[in-house]
Amino acid sequence: MLRSNKTLMLLAVLAVCLMAQPAWADALADAIAEANPQGEPGYLGIPGGPQINLIIALLWAIWVGWIFSTVGAFGGIMAGVGHITIFGLGDYASSFGKGAKLNKLVTDSIRVSNQWMVGCSAALSSFNYWKAGRLVLPLAIALGIGSIAGSWLVPWLTAGKISLKAYLGYFGLFVLFLGCYLFYETTPKGQASKQAAKKAADAFQKAVKEQSAGGKVDMAEMGVKVQKFTPSACEFTFFGVEFKFNPLIPLVGGFFIAALASFLGVGGGFLLVPFLTSVAGLPMYLVAGTSALAVFVGMINSIASYMFLGNITIEWSLIGVELVGVVIGSIIGPKTSKYIPDVWLKRIFIVLAFYVGIRYTSQGFLGYSILPPF
Repeated sequence: MLRSNKTLMLLAVLAVCLMAQPAWADALADAIAEANPQGEPGYLGIPGGPQINLIIALLWAIWVGWIFSTVGAFGGIMAGVGHITIFGLGDYASSFGKGAKLNKLVTDSIRVSNQWMVGCSAALSSFNYWKAGRLVLPLAIALGIGSIAGSWLVPWLTAGKISLKAYLGYFGLFVLFLGCYLFYETTPKGQASKQAAKKAADAFQKAVKEQSAGGKVDMAEMGVKVQKFTPSACEFTFFGVEFKFNPLIPLVGGFFIAALASFLGVGGGFLLVPFLTSVAGLPMYLVAGTSALAVFVGMINSIASYMFLGNITIEWSLIGVELVGVVIGSIIGPKTSKYIPDVWLKRIFIVLAFYVGIRYTSQGFLGYSILPPF
C-alpha cells in the first residue's frame, strides 16, 4: 500500500509538470530576451549559462542522499550548497541584478531542484526506516497533513518574487539559529529533560552491539509499536520505552515548518529535527525516518505547487543524474546510521548547521561569505 501511494503521488507530480511545460518555456524565453546573455548554451539552455559537470553532480547527490537519510535533515540544504556554490548557479543568478527576471527564474529553479532531490531521498528513507521499525507513523502523518497547506501557500505567494540575495540571507539565518538550538540540547542542561529519549537510544545502541557480536536480535520487532492513537493523544513504545504526544501539536507545527521550508526551497528536515527532538522528545534514531515521511508529503505538494502555479523551469538532465545519486546515498544512510551514537548524529547536524548558517547568512546580508566553500 505504501509503495502504491508513493507511485500515485509521483505520477501526479509528473502529470502537473508535463502540463506546465509551455508556460515554463514562455517564462524562460521572456527572461532571456530581457537579459540578452551571450555565449554557449549552458544551464537551462541559457546562452553563457554555467556548464555543470554531471560526474560531480552525481557524487554530490550521493552525499545529499546519505546525509538526509542519516540525520533526517540537511538534504535540501546540502542540495542548495551544490546548486548555489559548487555548480556556480548562485553567482550566475546574482550577475543579472536583483530585479532581473533571469535572476529570479534561476533562484526559483534552484529551490525546486533542491526539492526534487529531497523528495526522492525522503521517499526511499521513509520506506526503509518503516521496515526497520524506526518511523513513528502517526506523528509523521500528523506533520504531513499540516504541511499540505503550508507547502502550497508559500510558492503561490513568492514564486518569481524572491531575489537570490534575500533568499541566501534568510536561508543562512534560520539554519544558524537551529544549529545553536541543537547545540544547547547536547549540553547537560539540555539533555536533562530528554531522559526517555536517552534511555531509548541506549537500549537501541545495546541491541546493535549485541547484533554485531553475533547475537540474534530482532531490531524491527523491538521498534516502534503504537499503543494508542486518538485525535488528542498518541502513545507508542520504542525498545521498551514509552513516548506520548498530542497529534494536534505536530499538525500545527507541520504547517509552519512546511511553509518556511517551501520558502527556502529545502525539505524542512532542519526544522523537523529540532521539533521531533524537543517537542516530541524522540531519540535521533527515530527522527530520521519520521522526518523523512513528513518531508516527503511536503515535497510532493511544494514541487507541484512551484511547477504548476509558479511556472518554474528546471534542468531535467541534471535532475536525472542527481536522483540516481540520491537513491544510492539514501539506501546507504539507514544501514550506516544505526552504528553512529545518538549524540554524534546530533553533532553532525550541529556542525553542518553552523557552517551553512554562517556561510549563507554572511553572503546574503554582507554580500560575501566569511567562510570558504566545501
